[in-house]
Amino acid sequence: MAPKGEDIYSELPGPTQSPALLLLVTSVRRQFLTLLINKHDLLEVRYKLDSSREAEVLRSSGRSLADGQLHSLHIRRLADSVSVQVDQTPREEFNLTSYGEFLDIRALVLGRVQGFEDLDPDLTRFGSLGFSGCLSVVRFNSITPLKAALLHPDTSPVVISGPLVQSSCGSAASANPYAAENTHRLSDDPGSMGSGQPLVNAMKTDSVLIGGVIAVVIFVVVTILAITARVLYRRKETYRSQEVKEVKQEDSQDFHYNNQADSQNVSRENPKEFFL
Repeated sequence: MAPKGEDIYSELPGPTQSPALLLLVTSVRRQFLTLLINKHDLLEVRYKLDSSREAEVLRSSGRSLADGQLHSLHIRRLADSVSVQVDQTPREEFNLTSYGEFLDIRALVLGRVQGFEDLDPDLTRFGSLGFSGCLSVVRFNSITPLKAALLHPDTSPVVISGPLVQSSCGSAASANPYAAENTHRLSDDPGSMGSGQPLVNAMKTDSVLIGGVIAVVIFVVVTILAITARVLYRRKETYRSQEVKEVKQEDSQDFHYNNQADSQNVSRENPKEFFL
């Protein structure tokens, strides 16, 4: 049986305050993991896979996330091995002292955290402050809560308990050549969830792109049908013309034969009339 783990990806231009809790995932077995920006403006990942032990803290030594530029965060866990990557900096590897499968997810929370009694006191304090900033992409394994909330607000299980509005804060990346290059790379990657812009704008772009592809396909199909119909019509007209010509030729031959027969009859009848 393959070892279990998590794959987390996010894009954000950075919060307006730190520390800030970005993501909290809890299970009914009192497990949790969190992504937060600590007081030093660095990414911090906390895992608690064994409810009988304290949470393990993994601190990234990468670049500051509170510089107002667009950053990508990628965290992967496979058994006890955890990798953390911020932007295109070298990937950092960590090992957990205890690990297991993250089972029976209870909740996935972005921003303010309330009503979770199993968290550490400092996490409870960070969570009560909430998150004020821009989130472009959030993906936990196959779960994309922002897309679910914005694309299917009436049917998704996502509950929004604070202001969630469209913003152009992702465009701040253009002022940073490194961030702009990173944004462009994510846009060109077919397997990437990111696009370097706020999620609402990204979904509108995807919708326009999909609509354009559908329109092109419909145009090509209609064109092929029109050409096929035109070719069939020409063949039909050609066939009719050939039939008309053949009928005319047959009529001409019959008429010529009848004329010859009548002439012979007249020539035969005329002598009889002459002799009489």
